[in-house]
Amino acid sequence: MRSSSLFQRLSCVAMLAGATLLTGCATAYVDTATREVPVADFKKPDQPKIVKVNFEFQTKGVPNSRATDFLKKQVNEQLLSSGLFIEATVDANADLLNVTLNNVAVDGQNPAMSGFVTGLTFGLAGSTVTDGYVCNINYLPAGSNTAVTASARHAIHTGLGAGSAPPNAEKSPDMESAVRKMAREVVSTALRDLSNAPGFN
Repeated sequence: MRSSSLFQRLSCVAMLAGATLLTGCATAYVDTATREVPVADFKKPDQPKIVKVNFEFQTKGVPNSRATDFLKKQVNEQLLSSGLFIEATVDANADLLNVTLNNVAVDGQNPAMSGFVTGLTFGLAGSTVTDGYVCNINYLPAGSNTAVTASARHAIHTGLGAGSAPPNAEKSPDMESAVRKMAREVVSTALRDLSNAPGFN
C-alpha cells in the first residue's frame, strides 16, 4: 500500500473495490507535458547504428520482470523503427543500447492516504495518485568507454472516487492503454534527445 508503483497500485485499487467501485473505481490519465515525438523529428545518422538492445523496467530502481515482459516488445519495435538503429544478430562487436524505464515516487505524495480517504468517504471525496516515470537511454559504441545518454520524464495520474479529472492530463480507456501510451511518448522524447546529443552522430 505504501508503494506508488503502477503494478502494485492495481492490487491496492482492488482492495478498495468495496468503496471505489461504487463510483466507477479508478480512472487513468496520461500527463500531457510529454508528447510523442514523430520519427521525422529525429536527427538521423548517416548509417543506422548496429546495436544489441537491452530493455528493463524498474520500480524505484529495482528490476521489475513482469513489467519488463509487458513492455519489452513494444519498446524494442519503437527503437528499431526510429531509423536510428539496426538490431545486431551475431555481431559480437555491435554497439550497446541500454534502455531503462523507472517508475519513481513523486515528491510530496502519500498514495496510501489518498486511497484511505477515498475509501472512508465511499468515493464521494475523490483523490488523485501520480506515478512518475524516468526513461534513460544509454548508447555505447563498440570499443568505446564513453556512452552517449539521454533521458526523459513522464507521469500517469490515477483518479480514485468521484473527483474531477486532473489538469493537463488525457483520459485513457484503461490502465494498460495508459501505460503503453506513456511508454511510447517518453521513449520517443528520449530518442529525439539522443539523436541530437553530441557524440551520437
